[in-house]
Amino acid sequence: MAEAAPPAGERPRSVLPALALVLNGFIWGISWWPFRQLQAQGLHPLLATAFVYLLSVVLLIAARPGAARTMARHPALWLLAAAAGMTNVGFNWAVTVGDVVRVVLLFYLMPAWTVLLAWLVLGERPTGPSLLRMALAMAGVAIVLKTGDAAWPVPHSLADWLALAGGISFALNNVLLRKLNHVDAAGRVLAMFLGGAIMAGGAAALGLAGGFVAAPAVLDSGWVIGLALSLGFLGSNMALQYGAARLTAHTTALIMLSEVVFASLSSVVLGAAELTARTVAGGGLILVAAAWSAWPVGEPRGAQ
Repeated sequence: MAEAAPPAGERPRSVLPALALVLNGFIWGISWWPFRQLQAQGLHPLLATAFVYLLSVVLLIAARPGAARTMARHPALWLLAAAAGMTNVGFNWAVTVGDVVRVVLLFYLMPAWTVLLAWLVLGERPTGPSLLRMALAMAGVAIVLKTGDAAWPVPHSLADWLALAGGISFALNNVLLRKLNHVDAAGRVLAMFLGGAIMAGGAAALGLAGGFVAAPAVLDSGWVIGLALSLGFLGSNMALQYGAARLTAHTTALIMLSEVVFASLSSVVLGAAELTARTVAGGGLILVAAAWSAWPVGEPRGAQ
């Protein structure tokens, strides 16, 4: 989701850009908790996601009405909306119903998927180091997915599949952001929020019709939580735009890995995840691959 990097050799004037990215990672890293609170009150994560992002769309258009005109002028933003929407459907649903650490690790296979999608969408042929990073990440996910009673390391739960689908969608989201970097930032942000509202709302409607999504109950504090989530996601996106525009893409990607730390610590402390030796070992390989993809050593400018 990075914006244009500063000119080569230019150093940020303060630590504020880095702190902004850490704030973004913190908000996303703990977002699983309010979604679980809403589910406990009878609001399915798909419905919660649709509500949160619809409210975000309203707030964004009120603040930046020109964003809607930008979307009208750039039809390609609708593809970005679809990718961002599927990202949020996969991630928000997965962290609500699955082991949070496992979900976040599977989601952060994103750099591996980016290698393939950048080749298909941007025409960037993968380099030797990028293929090695992808192999490292895949070895990590195999360790995470392998359970004692399973013959093969394959996804064995809805949360696993959702996390993997969310990560692939996030990789496509990032590739499309690079392809559409000439479009006004407010239009891109609106596309991503609108995609979250439409895709989650559509999936929720199918779920209600199919019986696997329960009708929403009367919420006690749910609307307050939903408003807080909307404001939090708006704030996190603003922090991301601010920080990524002032730091290199490599630095941005490295700092964004803080989301894994915040999600892991909060979920373990609150009992929503269990750190097994297998998860730690496989997760370590995934994170090494992700950090390596963000490290500007031995790669040409723009390589993934």
